[in-house]
Amino acid sequence: MAKRNDGNKPAETMLRVGATMGLPVVIQALGFSPREVLSDGGFDVGLFDDPDNTMSYAARGRLMAHCAAKIECEHFGLLVGQCDGLNSLGLVGLLMKYSEDVRAALNNLVRYFYLHAHGASASLEVDGDTVILGYQILQGSAQGNDQVGDGAVAAMANMVRELCGPQWKPMEVWFMHRKPEDLQPLRDFFHAPLRHDAEQYAIVFRASWLERPLPEVDAAVLRLLEKQIDSLGVRHADDFPEQVRAVLRAALLSGHARADQLAALFSMHPRSLSRRLHAYGVGYQQLVDESRFEVARQMLQDSDLDIRQIASMLHYAEARAFIRAFRRWSGATPARWRAAQKHLRSS
Repeated sequence: MAKRNDGNKPAETMLRVGATMGLPVVIQALGFSPREVLSDGGFDVGLFDDPDNTMSYAARGRLMAHCAAKIECEHFGLLVGQCDGLNSLGLVGLLMKYSEDVRAALNNLVRYFYLHAHGASASLEVDGDTVILGYQILQGSAQGNDQVGDGAVAAMANMVRELCGPQWKPMEVWFMHRKPEDLQPLRDFFHAPLRHDAEQYAIVFRASWLERPLPEVDAAVLRLLEKQIDSLGVRHADDFPEQVRAVLRAALLSGHARADQLAALFSMHPRSLSRRLHAYGVGYQQLVDESRFEVARQMLQDSDLDIRQIASMLHYAEARAFIRAFRRWSGATPARWRAAQKHLRSS
């Protein structure tokens, strides 16, 4: 799993291979040799022998991008995600199955997602009669984010459908990247309106589904699973800055990133939050700036949103304030940074 760090920079981000166990299957189904495709990208097909094997989040992104390019399939990530469901989450998925209802299951997904993967986070937002189940990539400009994001959204749809039954369907599906040339594979899988250049990857559905009871409730099994997962969580107790980073991404996009609001999510006073972070040599505002920079880079690289739209999504009062901040972080204006990334991709 992720290595402990001093708080000044994100730890190496790791995830279970279970999230991409369908990758060799998809390669085979498309008429290619998994061993040859993976070997050509510097990966060992044996990595997929055990879903509890781990790989870095950056390596997973490179792998997805390599496979999509090698096979010439812009929807490769979507196809891999379609193979995923609750079983791909290991103990966390099992805990979701044995939760009392859909709301409790999704809350458990959000609460324990860090045990499944570093480098990304899940969020659950209820707005009136609408639910937004979100997926946030914490490494904004990493290679293959578009493929990873598409796969994550497909997997989330499968998970909610497993919990709610085949009659469930999303009201809308969000993607952070620009619209692909061919939308049909997305339409065929989701059967819902699609929104690209969104502020996050997400599945939107009716809140009434949250109250649906789950059939496999067993109090004894649930307690056992919670005990096992909590024991795993103890291993991550010394990784507090990473836990804050994971929560911050969703909080920034929803406009709830004040220190007191974040502290409430961790059931502590803002001063306690500050003290714990300072023990790792990092301040809260530093983490906010890092998260904003990551989100901004991902939007600039993967979407067609203009500077004003990105500034608004990051809750800047005006675009000029965002431009000044981005220049401070990167040494370049957002427009120059985007142009440089476009040139790198085309060269």
